Amino acid sequence: MKQAVHFGAGNIGRGFIGALFSQSGYHVTFVDIADQIIDQLNDKKQYQVKLATDQQESVTVKNVSGLNSLKQEEEVIKAISEATYLTTAIGPNILPHIAPLIAKGLASRVKETDEKLYVIACENQISATDLLKGYILENLDQATKEKLADKVYFFNSAVDRIVPIQNNEGSLDVLVEPYYEWVVETKESIPAVEGMSIVKELAPFIERKLFTVNTGHAVIAYLGYLKNENSTIDQSLEDAGIVEQVKKTLGETGAYLIKQYGLDAGEHQQYIEKIINRFKNSYLNDSVNRVGRSPLRKLGPNDRLVRPAVEAKKAGLSYTNLAKAIAAALLFDFNEDEEALKLQTMIKEHGVASALKEVSGLDENSEITEEVINHYNNLK
Repeated sequence: MKQAVHFGAGNIGRGFIGALFSQSGYHVTFVDIADQIIDQLNDKKQYQVKLATDQQESVTVKNVSGLNSLKQEEEVIKAISEATYLTTAIGPNILPHIAPLIAKGLASRVKETDEKLYVIACENQISATDLLKGYILENLDQATKEKLADKVYFFNSAVDRIVPIQNNEGSLDVLVEPYYEWVVETKESIPAVEGMSIVKELAPFIERKLFTVNTGHAVIAYLGYLKNENSTIDQSLEDAGIVEQVKKTLGETGAYLIKQYGLDAGEHQQYIEKIINRFKNSYLNDSVNRVGRSPLRKLGPNDRLVRPAVEAKKAGLSYTNLAKAIAAALLFDFNEDEEALKLQTMIKEHGVASALKEVSGLDENSEITEEVINHYNNLK
């Protein structure tokens, strides 16, 4: 049976990428550090992926197993040696930590076989696979790096599927939204995986997704949190003011995307409407404080709020609604989120402008910073 190794046995890994490999006839080896999940995968060897719809349709995912990356290093190396695909859905911040083990697996593999391996980081991060490749190469000697050529291929990808917080304690079953998109950038002919789309240029797809889905989700979360910190995404969208603000913000990101990539304006507007309707799915029951978590990462210079604002300004386009969204993110003070608390301390000790410079790379005297501060004071 064809083999896939997937780093990250969480809800996204099991409910999205791993499920697609299983449906395509692969045995999926999940690599993680969560003992309970690994043990269950090895015991049950299957689980259900349920769709967040009226009918609650489900798919049985079979041919799965698990390995603990901390306790079973040799087994992980062996699995990498035998795989066709190696994928991740573990969070961009974790990629440097798994790279040394992947490097050992690749070093072992290229000594044993000339079979091709395809490495794809399925993360909410532009060029995530390039980042992972860089971390891996740091852990390889020159001779091994040279052996990777024509044997190990690294492809960037864009992924899109909402997987909410689960009430699945003790269960491998995962609830996911019906819609998904997995786009992989390559000019190579690669083994087929059900649900994977191949494109020659990824940038329009990944920025369209990041600056529509991720930006929209964040705007709803941060504005919804300010209105009622215990609400859900779909409940927040019952507020006409929040819906209007989301549309205005995605209008700004859309204007940039249309100008940058020559997208069809009418088609992109339909895409925006489809995304907002996805967020209204009450079966996802996704809390604003979950979606808003990790504001330091989400306010990063290359992420969903700051990057489109900077690009819009460069292009001479409006960014005032993006600035309002950034301001709302700066007010996210959820006391169970470590990054939120750290952000509030930064603002309290050094002010908004200083925090924006450190977190977002924005000059303290920039026009964007001034716009953000105006909105921050109004929202506060």
